[in-house]
Amino acid sequence: MSGADLGGAVDRLVRAVGEGDGVLLALDFDGVLAPLVDDPSASRALPGSVDALARLAGVPGLHLALVSGRGVEDLAALAEVPEGTWLVGSHGAERGRWSDGGLVRVDLELDAEQAALLAELTEALDAAVEGTTARVEHKPASVVLHTRTASAHDADRLTTLALALGERAADAMHGKDVVELGVLEVTKGHALAALRAELGVALVAYAGDDVTDERAFASLGPDDVTVKVGPGETAARFRVPDPEGMTALLTGLADRLAGA
Repeated sequence: MSGADLGGAVDRLVRAVGEGDGVLLALDFDGVLAPLVDDPSASRALPGSVDALARLAGVPGLHLALVSGRGVEDLAALAEVPEGTWLVGSHGAERGRWSDGGLVRVDLELDAEQAALLAELTEALDAAVEGTTARVEHKPASVVLHTRTASAHDADRLTTLALALGERAADAMHGKDVVELGVLEVTKGHALAALRAELGVALVAYAGDDVTDERAFASLGPDDVTVKVGPGETAARFRVPDPEGMTALLTGLADRLAGA
């Protein structure tokens, strides 16, 4: 999308805030606020985006959220969010809020059948990655295969295996160098809908970079703002080229609202 198109997106957000309708600004973390890196523990949001979010946090009627595939504890440790930011992890399976300098989380509970299935999927993936440079991430309601650092041969083999295991899972998501197998049916779209209802906002803006974010884009309405970060086909209405482009968008929005 062009700069003029993005200007229209910012105009829509500024107008909704000014009219008192309430806005939820929700962002993915990796690939949106933070450039993608091989070591997930080294991921950090760009300083310009951190500064812009800190400014936006003080705008009446504007609510901030991060909605990520990361576990919510991991997200809270890395994201550098301002007070009051909602944190949604594991694609919607976990939720909390940044308050008084720490994460106040909503605990997730699995029933016996879900817990047993998660243990079986985890055991299978843990065994499959032995001897490779792929890794398995363990979450409260899912297990995730990461193949970004694996050889092409291992990545193809492990992805095929994980997708086959996904036939037993309640939800399987295939993204960039990742397959996540969940034992709960949750999506980022469901998480955004829940926050919209809870906060009573009229407009939701969401930015994401991965194929897993397409569910969220598709779930939002025609008056909402959806932003794709990076290349590729998308259901989003607007696009920025990279996390630096997202920094520019957030900074522009903060500038506009500060002068409103």
